[in-house]
Amino acid sequence: MTTTLEFSALLRLIDERSTAFRAAVASAPSLDAQVPTCPEWTLFDLAQHIGEGRRDWAATVAAGPAPAKAVAQGAPAAPREREALLAWLAESTEQLLDALREAGPDGGCWTWWEDSQSPASVGAVARHQLQQFAVHTYDAQITIGAPQPLPEEVALDGVEEFLSTCVATTSAWPHKPALLDFHASEGRSWRLSLSADGARTARLSGPGTTPADASFRGTASELVFILYNRIPVDSLELDGDRRLFEQLRDWDPTE
Repeated sequence: MTTTLEFSALLRLIDERSTAFRAAVASAPSLDAQVPTCPEWTLFDLAQHIGEGRRDWAATVAAGPAPAKAVAQGAPAAPREREALLAWLAESTEQLLDALREAGPDGGCWTWWEDSQSPASVGAVARHQLQQFAVHTYDAQITIGAPQPLPEEVALDGVEEFLSTCVATTSAWPHKPALLDFHASEGRSWRLSLSADGARTARLSGPGTTPADASFRGTASELVFILYNRIPVDSLELDGDRRLFEQLRDWDPTE
């Protein structure tokens, strides 16, 4: 799988999305506002998730290859006061970025995506962390009524990262074999192959000789939001059997 973004770009974009997240938190009328895309959370809960999660990933990266994810030791709790919370969030991001820089993209690291197409490497962690920041920044923005599409370079890498990390598996697809194509209006496409051998994705360089059973077209940002279940699938142009996407969304390969 070809990575779209260089490691230095991943770090830069993590910092940029973190800044955008904090800007949304700073402008919210209340930290108790419910997050529409994560209805079980308030904006404070979302901020707490972002900060605690990045601190734990910083500890995990620093620990190198390990049998389990690390937990940040002695980390201060997320403060309730807004300015203190913003400073805590900025510090959380810096801890993650410092750990990623120190380890370097080729360093080994614990990950939860053991049988995916993404390696157990620091570079792959940085790639996934960018998408976590990107999607949760959208969550914060929609909470304050100002949702924005993802930056193009983030979104294009986000489609591929989701398919290769969150979908790809060696667990058997429990339905009839199928081919799903995802087409970004920015000019990039991917094919997801589902079979008894599992799920595998590949970037498409042309129309291919075998037609897809279903295809989805939209901006790369829309595709990412669809994959993360942030917007309805009807937001995209659909061809073929849309039930395949519903089956994919409901599939739990661990069962």
